[in-house]
Formats: sequence, structure tokens, C-alpha cells
Amino acid sequence: MQFDFENLPEKDRYRLLCSFVAPRPIALVTTCNKDGLANAAPMSFFNVFAQDPPIVILGIQMRSDGSEKDTTANIRNNSEFVINLCDLAIAQQMVDCGHPFDEGVDEIAITGLTHKKSLKISPPWIAEAPAAMECRVAQIIEYPRRLIILGEVVQMHVRDECLDPEGYYVRPDVYQPIARLHSDNYIVADNQFVLTESFNIKGQV
Repeated sequence: MQFDFENLPEKDRYRLLCSFVAPRPIALVTTCNKDGLANAAPMSFFNVFAQDPPIVILGIQMRSDGSEKDTTANIRNNSEFVINLCDLAIAQQMVDCGHPFDEGVDEIAITGLTHKKSLKISPPWIAEAPAAMECRVAQIIEYPRRLIILGEVVQMHVRDECLDPEGYYVRPDVYQPIARLHSDNYIVADNQFVLTESFNIKGQV
């Protein structure tokens, strides 16, 4: 089957892209509004793109009525946000944070999660998250109905047991992130395996 993306309706582009570019990591993004009130929202248009500088990227769409989501407005306001990574233990709270609560509602508190004070920025991180990254906006790329936000990681919090004793490598038996597939389907990284090169090409040009 062939699909001409220059003529395909948006909902069909979304369905195809999100069904086949999967699994996608989930960022539970925490921000603060102009009054300092916290907000949390899950985003699956998210990934890490560089380590020098340490850059993460978020894609945030406008609401159906064309207005900006609270996360977008808050990031515009103070250029700060936290990426909270998600595992199975907080999967339901992550989904619940996506409910369209009224402006000013603290999704962290209402879903039973816990605020933790960030070290370098204003928005809090979530205590129950296995890892969290404090970010400052590096660049915003504007499209008519979507923003692409590049954030520079300035501080990272990692639950001790997620790393080996030296603190260098993730323990796959402990850190098992969840990711989005399509629609309301998710996957957990609880069946990990190792793959290495199957042949030796030393000496070849």
C-alpha cells in the first residue's frame, strides 16, 4: 500500500506515523504557570537527540480549538520544564495526567504523585519517576498547529537502584520504561535482550 503524505488527511498521517514509529518513549512533562502552580502532561512525541549539548525534543500540538495547551503556555512563560520518565509503577497516573483538567489544577497532586523541588529550575520533578531531567529551552520551532521544543538538560535525577553500583550503567532488571505504541496501547521493556555484531570486519576498507 502507498500513502501520499502531501495529500493524505492529517488524521490518517497521525495514525500511520504513530502506529509504525513505535514504541515511542513517554515524557511526563512538568511545568509551572505564571503563578508558580505546577502542571503535568504526558507527551509521546519525545526523544533525546544529543549529548553534547544534551538536547531533548518535545512535539506539542495545539488543542482542537487552536489554543495552546497549558504545557506550551508555561514553557513559553519561563523557558523551563522537567521530563519525568515513566515505568509501570506510575503508568496509570501518567495517563490520568492527560485528562483535560481546568487550568490551575495540579495534576501531580490530584493523581497521587509527589512534588520534588528541582535544583536548577522552577518546575518540580516527580518523586515517583525512575528518572527526571531538568531542562531549559534551547530553541522553539513553530508550525501552524504544533511546536517543536528543544530543551537542554541541566540536571538529572536518577533513582539509585536503577543504576549499577558505580552509577554508570542502567540495570535492565530494575529500569523498565513504558512506551506508547498506537491508540491506547503501551509496552513495557521487561523482555530485554542483547544483540552484538555477528561478524568481524577488522582490516577491511
